[in-house]
Amino acid sequence: MLGSLIKKEMKANYKIFIIFVMILSLYCSIIVAMYDPKLGESLNMMAQSMPELFAAFGMTNPGVTLMDFLINYLYGFILIIIPFIWTLILCQRLIVRYVDKGSMSYLLTTPHSRKQIILTQYVSLLLGVFVLLAYAVILIFVCSYIMFEEILDIGAYLTLNFGLLALHVFFASLVYLTSCFFNESKYAIGVGGGLTFVFVLIQMLSQVNDKIEFLKYITPMTLFNPESLIGYDTNALLCIGVFVVLSIILTGLGTMFFQKKDLFL
Repeated sequence: MLGSLIKKEMKANYKIFIIFVMILSLYCSIIVAMYDPKLGESLNMMAQSMPELFAAFGMTNPGVTLMDFLINYLYGFILIIIPFIWTLILCQRLIVRYVDKGSMSYLLTTPHSRKQIILTQYVSLLLGVFVLLAYAVILIFVCSYIMFEEILDIGAYLTLNFGLLALHVFFASLVYLTSCFFNESKYAIGVGGGLTFVFVLIQMLSQVNDKIEFLKYITPMTLFNPESLIGYDTNALLCIGVFVVLSIILTGLGTMFFQKKDLFL
């Protein structure tokens, strides 16, 4: 990989990264601070009064433990959507912008192949996603200890977040594929980002009503099951492997398309 190019991209995108760090800091710290076992009854009453709304965001069962609470209010929506938006922005800046403006020629004039350059950009993308998620994971763990002097089950917590990382690597690989396939930014980002938002929307709809629960079988979001992951369920762990395999396939296809497509140089 081209270390100098990765460093350049990190310097070029750190300001946007700080914005997302601040957003996650706000949401994560506030939600951890909201935890109160006695609050569960009140939240359940609210959920019963607006069942469809709470079900759509996966917030039907606040649980009795801090881990259950975090899964319900962070891992059902916030830690999926916010990092994904960061992924979209980063992919646009790492790949789409270069192709759309024709400035990819500057990178291709170096003594490195197309494959080396595009995979370096992909590594930069994954690195950005990983660092943001790692920050959120550490922040939640520290806040939980400081506010409640409660240490989360490290094994279950890491398993849960490994699943979350696998999900976001899949999202990043999907957007990477469309970014490598299309030349115009409106398609490169729109198709990959649009598909992912559709997946999330379908998942939300499938949780609203039993009559449309079958929709969960047409979205890869179903493979990410936080409750099963913290219980070390075999099927949930295998789903992580599915995300890894799908990510490898999407990455391979994206790289192949980029090597063969015509660029505006």
